[in-house]
Amino acid sequence: MALKTADEYVERLKRMKPNVYAHGKKIKRDDPMLELPINTLKFTFDAVNDPELKDLLVTESHLTGEKINRFTSVNLSIEDLYTQQEMKRKCCHRVGGCTQRCMATDTLNAMGVISKDIDDEKGTHYHENFLEFLKYYQGNDLVGSTAQTDVKGNRKARPSQQQDPDLYLHVVEKTSKGIVVRGAKNHITMGPYVDEHLVIPTRAMTKDEGDWAVAFAIPADTDGIKIISRIVAPRKRVELAAPYNNYGVSDSVVVFDNVFVPWERVFMCGEWEFAGRLALTFAGFHRHSYCGCKPAVTDIILGTTALVAEYSGVDKAAHIVDELTELMIIGELVYASGIAAAAKAKKTASGIYTPKFIYSNTGRYLAGINIYHEYDVLASIAGGLPSTLPAEEDWLNPDTGPDLEKYIQRKPGVSADKLHRLFRFISDYSCSAMGGWALYAGVHGGGSPVMEKIGIRAEYDLESKKQIARYLAGIKDD
Repeated sequence: MALKTADEYVERLKRMKPNVYAHGKKIKRDDPMLELPINTLKFTFDAVNDPELKDLLVTESHLTGEKINRFTSVNLSIEDLYTQQEMKRKCCHRVGGCTQRCMATDTLNAMGVISKDIDDEKGTHYHENFLEFLKYYQGNDLVGSTAQTDVKGNRKARPSQQQDPDLYLHVVEKTSKGIVVRGAKNHITMGPYVDEHLVIPTRAMTKDEGDWAVAFAIPADTDGIKIISRIVAPRKRVELAAPYNNYGVSDSVVVFDNVFVPWERVFMCGEWEFAGRLALTFAGFHRHSYCGCKPAVTDIILGTTALVAEYSGVDKAAHIVDELTELMIIGELVYASGIAAAAKAKKTASGIYTPKFIYSNTGRYLAGINIYHEYDVLASIAGGLPSTLPAEEDWLNPDTGPDLEKYIQRKPGVSADKLHRLFRFISDYSCSAMGGWALYAGVHGGGSPVMEKIGIRAEYDLESKKQIARYLAGIKDD
């Protein structure tokens, strides 16, 4: 059975060699600090049995015919892309934001597309390697990171021009059995609690940068890998249990110190012409994912803003209705961009469908430039209480609790308990370390807005629009 349980996933983590560092110490993968981030991934396993989600999450492997988790699948039809987008929106509603596992899904799809392209042009065997790995990945219901972003060093210098060549991960040795790589990848979500690191280039390479054009998959506890992590989670609750406070996230610097990768795990090595294509293909898939998950974040902000307005008795105010409508438009425009990207998808030589790049980028750009505005609307209507709300212990203290219950009252008929729970959620969601992480991730995850602009310009047919203007103006071409 390819579908695994959350408990089986956790047991796999416990068996891994300890190579995770956090908060100044080396930790095992069952350290309490990782409990809430791991809960987020456990949800993706449990969801295959959820009556409202299982039809979205359970699909069939085209390699084995077994039932698999869609988070381990590749998109073999336009319908698959539609389903991926809907799945991500609904799953994000359950955990209050990023489910994290979609990044590896997008990387697998990109690896599948480009490994086949390289084989077709170069006569290599990378796609065979990929398909064997995918079969293993699906059969064991694995979790992977996307190890793409290099630390980059001097931003004005190319990989081969860096004073230290390790500032972009690169191949330092090739043998008959495999390759040895050195460098680091930054901003790597899920680093401490994945089975595999899926490594791909971060940019286009030149002819003399073949050593930096490398893609592979490697177990996350392989000798020479060090995972240095920042762990973020909502504030712990004392008695006011809430679903959002069960989840967390971790991002890491993943160091590769002369790590050996066997050839059967390598999907690109030296084919510099394809490095940029792989980076952009992943970006196209991942920005399409954002067209599902970022509308979910807008849904959460919108619903929370509407609820706090209702509880405060101002939900009918014209300016509040107008701002809520604006959030509706943002969320649905981003989602519609994802639908358009899927509808215009193209089948590649690998059989995998790639979403239309310009629409994926358009949706991700709209999400990125609006995320601070969305939080601004929430902050404006919620007021300052999320930042000054007394600690939960003060509500539980018989000397102070009655006073707090009395003076939090707003609209008649709305209980102090509902108000307390709502404002504590708003505080956790927007006015905490977790809230700060979500803001930056909302802007930069999957590529900063400037990268979406570059992607849009690269694919946009500006000349055809100029030709329309020439025609309407009666201008004849020379």
